[in-house]
Amino acid sequence: MLYLSKLMGMFVKKQVLVVFLLAFGIFVPAAAAQARGLTSSEASLLNTMNAARKSNGLTALRVDFHLVRAARGHSADMMRRQYFAHGSVAGRALAAGAHGPVFGEDLAWATGITAQWVVDRWLASPAHRAVMLRPGFRRVGIGYAFGTFAGHGGAGVVTADFAGR
Repeated sequence: MLYLSKLMGMFVKKQVLVVFLLAFGIFVPAAAAQARGLTSSEASLLNTMNAARKSNGLTALRVDFHLVRAARGHSADMMRRQYFAHGSVAGRALAAGAHGPVFGEDLAWATGITAQWVVDRWLASPAHRAVMLRPGFRRVGIGYAFGTFAGHGGAGVVTADFAGR
């Protein structure tokens, strides 16, 4: 009888654990779920951008993996071909399967680049600030490329492509 009692106790504990794990899995914050599939650098920039948007009374940006593909491709192209320019933002986004109707883009590069450094620079620039804090932008794709850029080793080039209205 004691054995049966212990067995029933273990069964109940396992059920409680399973329920807890399921509840935890269901209620994981949306930002963490959205960041799946991003590199740690990309996820850090997303979180920093969303903190800036929140402090300005705006909704958080959601990850759009079509835009991620466009942003990663653009950063890699800039790194590979050693240039720094926007080009056709809408053309790249549409070619990657993203939907607008409006698109925007912020770029940055630096050695030892960090998410906070990028967001601070974008907020200090009226044109970049307007893109990052545009209320109609609800979706974003972020792409980093690391390597030697403009003769500087250990550089990072980042593209953030935005979409919405």
